[in-house]
Amino acid sequence: MKTLHIAVGIIRNPQNEIFITQRAADAHMANKLEFPGGKFESGETPEQALSRELQEEVGITPTTVTLFEKLEYQFPDRHVTLWFWLVEAWLGEPWGKEGQPGKWVTIEALREDDFPPANEPVIAKLKHAFQG
Repeated sequence: MKTLHIAVGIIRNPQNEIFITQRAADAHMANKLEFPGGKFESGETPEQALSRELQEEVGITPTTVTLFEKLEYQFPDRHVTLWFWLVEAWLGEPWGKEGQPGKWVTIEALREDDFPPANEPVIAKLKHAFQG
């Protein structure tokens, strides 16, 4: 059974919008929407993994991050620990650096069904924390 640790950035701008991207057609959970991020590399802290992944995927360097949620999820073929970081300040402007579509959406517009199942509790928590 594969075990993965994933750093995920919930990039939130002052207008209370979240930057999301779309997973590649050949990726696990293909074509689902996602918060940018990826696997830890050997020896990385969660914060280092987040910073590297956001630089690689969306071209930003996070400067203010807060751990928003840490959860574990069991897939049939892998066990995943997800570290969701709220990123509220960064250098650069996020874009789909790996060719993936990316866009800003309001928190209200986030639909759990559009994301991998492990994201559902995080989206619910975001809506509770930042709506209205």
